[in-house]
Amino acid sequence: MICTTIQHKDYDAILDALQDPYVEMAEIRLDRCSLTDEQTEELFAESDKPLVATCRASDLVPSFGQEAWKEALRRLETAITAGASYADLEVEAPVEVSKSFRKICHDNGCCIIRSWHDFEGTPSEDYLLQVMQRCYRYGADIAKIVSTCKSAEDARRIEGLYSHCDTESHPAPASRLVAFGMGDAGADTRLNCLRLGAPFSYAALSSEEAAAPGQWAVADMHKALYGGRTGFFRNSLQMPSSKSFAQRAIIAAALAEGTSHLRGYTPCDDSESAIAVAKALGAKLVRRGRTLTITGTACAPLTLDSLHVGESGLLARLMIPLVAALGQGRCTVTGEKTLLRRPMKGAASIMASYGVVLRGDTLPLEVEGKLIPGNAEVSGKGGSQLISGLMMALSLCDKPSRLYVTEPKSIPYMFITVDVLKKFGVHIASEMEGDAEMIENQDWSQCSGISFHIKGNTRLKAADLDLEGDWSAAAPFLVAGAVFGYAEISGLDLHSLQADLTIIDALVEAGASVSTLEEEGIICVRKAPLEAFEFDLNNAPDLFPSVAVLAAFCPGVSRIAGVGRLAGKESNRAEAIREMLSRMGVEVTVEADVMCIKGQSLSSRILNGKLLEGGLFTSSHDHRMVMALSIAALGASSPVEIDDTACLSKSYPDFLETFLH
Repeated sequence: MICTTIQHKDYDAILDALQDPYVEMAEIRLDRCSLTDEQTEELFAESDKPLVATCRASDLVPSFGQEAWKEALRRLETAITAGASYADLEVEAPVEVSKSFRKICHDNGCCIIRSWHDFEGTPSEDYLLQVMQRCYRYGADIAKIVSTCKSAEDARRIEGLYSHCDTESHPAPASRLVAFGMGDAGADTRLNCLRLGAPFSYAALSSEEAAAPGQWAVADMHKALYGGRTGFFRNSLQMPSSKSFAQRAIIAAALAEGTSHLRGYTPCDDSESAIAVAKALGAKLVRRGRTLTITGTACAPLTLDSLHVGESGLLARLMIPLVAALGQGRCTVTGEKTLLRRPMKGAASIMASYGVVLRGDTLPLEVEGKLIPGNAEVSGKGGSQLISGLMMALSLCDKPSRLYVTEPKSIPYMFITVDVLKKFGVHIASEMEGDAEMIENQDWSQCSGISFHIKGNTRLKAADLDLEGDWSAAAPFLVAGAVFGYAEISGLDLHSLQADLTIIDALVEAGASVSTLEEEGIICVRKAPLEAFEFDLNNAPDLFPSVAVLAAFCPGVSRIAGVGRLAGKESNRAEAIREMLSRMGVEVTVEADVMCIKGQSLSSRILNGKLLEGGLFTSSHDHRMVMALSIAALGASSPVEIDDTACLSKSYPDFLETFLH
């Protein structure tokens, strides 16, 4: 990435400079800009571009004398507490200033840059290595080492620091070092440092505004780095309704007493299958624009011999318990396309706990017997969907039940079911089990068991509700914005129970710039220097393809847990991801439940000729893989063709039109 130095400007001029499309991130020279404390606070609080706060004490000496370091720290603190992404302090700072600076940065989650400059020349390699170690020893997340180059040999020496990175004597990776030369002889090092792995380099707004000799104008560096690549820039996107909410709400409304109104509905194959099931149950449905009006059956007994659920695994697993609760004792659940190959893991043993026999491991699947309320312990390793169906069905039985789930996965989706049922008048109590860390951090990945207490003998009542926007659909856009430009999406619930809301956490872990306006439900993700990350997607497996592509552009080895949740999707998703990235030239390994992906920054890939390899790829008839391939195509050296994109109709028929335009 390119960090543009902004100096000698007032507040309004800085705001104008930040609107320059070439400015990806910016260094604000607090020692050289005319800013009040209030303006500094507003600038760093409001900017959605990554900002570096820099204040050189040497520039303050004429005005502050011996108090220059104290004043520099004060100005830096104002920016850091307001929200600076990075703060830069010279490694020569007095000990007390250095300690205070580090504490302020740590308390506010600000990345520390410790910088060193030599305006006279370039010292020996050993001396430069000592300086680098000193920067890290004094708390640097990123060491910035800049010398004056008077010859090509000086330039090679400053660039040579990168060859020592990630070694036993200097374990910090190249992505934590910004090293380049000043002067005409060092000009090329400002771009080469990106090739060698630097997270960003520095440029000036124009050649007349260079902060040091040899600094490029940002437009020139942008052209040299990106050439004709246009990036990914999307404003004011609207996502389709969440099919996780829509399918549950449609079935609940179909079984309810009275007429419900579901607002904000957008069609996709899975949700349309839920509508077809609702009609098969006997519900009456009318569409007006994006509103579904559903008159339910008041849980009338079912007389169906078979029930078709389309290609929706959720719908199949919701309806298996419901036909056992409301049917006459025998019904065959049928499906189509990839669903016919997807095993119903653990379904037979779970249903047997409540007196129901399932015949078959895949659809078509015969459901025999009436659902018997009571207490049972079931495994959650296979996911949340059948458990969601059980909660719906057991609430209709004539006696209370307790459903204890061991080793729960996709926990948020269970609570979506609880939330939807609550809107239709059915209340289910729950207790989560886990260690103290889980309780303190509300970290569902640490949950070891959940008890659901279901009253029984309740009837669903009609409800009017707005269907949430889909975080699963938003994820590919947000990842594309984080790597290639920016993406702004409106109309999402930032406090949603949807598991895929965790895409925000994954992006933050990777170093992306994420900002939100909760009142408007707006989230904006911008390109920022990325880094390898570790993340657990056991509760959000649909994110795995997009997050895997994100990892390919994060320097270092990223580790993503949740591989075991991928085999039973529309494709063997773990194998599909591995094959896709491997063919594109990305190193991928799988260690038990963790996928390890060795990534490089976009800048490094471009400058080293290591962009992803294009060609003809299979989607494996999996809508999430089409989305992942579409993101990857933005960082490919040649076009990426996909053999089947029609499968997008399962969740987001308009995805390609929205993503590509």
